[in-house]
Amino acid sequence: MATTYKRILLKLSGEALMGDKSFGIDQDRLKQYAEEIKSVAQSGVEVAIVIGGGNIFRGIQAEEGGMDRVQGDYMGMLATMINSMALQSALENLDIKTRLLSAIKMEQIAEPFIRRKAVRHLEKGRVVIFGAGTGNPYFTTDSAASLRAIEIEADVILKGTRVDGIYTADPEKDPSAQKFTNISFEEVYAKGLNVMDMTAFTLCNENNLPIVVFDMNTSGNLAKVVSGETVGTLVEN
Repeated sequence: MATTYKRILLKLSGEALMGDKSFGIDQDRLKQYAEEIKSVAQSGVEVAIVIGGGNIFRGIQAEEGGMDRVQGDYMGMLATMINSMALQSALENLDIKTRLLSAIKMEQIAEPFIRRKAVRHLEKGRVVIFGAGTGNPYFTTDSAASLRAIEIEADVILKGTRVDGIYTADPEKDPSAQKFTNISFEEVYAKGLNVMDMTAFTLCNENNLPIVVFDMNTSGNLAKVVSGETVGTLVEN
């Protein structure tokens, strides 16, 4: 398979791992994601992954319930580690070599995040999973994905969602919403579209890092995006 990108950062939401469940991890969805990632990794693309924790715990919701926001955010980081470990296990069941790097020290289960080590793992063909967000409260896993992508000099962020791109409005609520194939960072700002949180999006804009938003739940889409097919929406300067 000919590929457009040499090194990608795949951002997955924790909620996507729920599948049809209301909580936790759907094993069938996890296996599907692992198989999609395997097909891309075996084509020679260097794959890094950041996954959210919203299927288990969300710091913002905890704050709404009266919990300290910082405490809630750290709990959310631990939720991302649970998902990261689950994804690592699913990939290794398919004989894909992986490394899990954590922004918070957890020596028994993950390596600490060291940029040069992460890059070396990628160069050796290992799938690298970044857990625990940025290691700081008040930053989302979108921000972690943008930061890590810039640090490892990824060619693109691939944001896998359940929607097949960016629309003029929420397509699940507005059937007349129009999909964009290509859009600039400036247009996203001007139209007030929700792609990532503003910190993450601004990081990508300022570092000239393109974003592709696509439907990860459709089998084969990840490989299509990596091979340069028009799938989802491309955001670039």
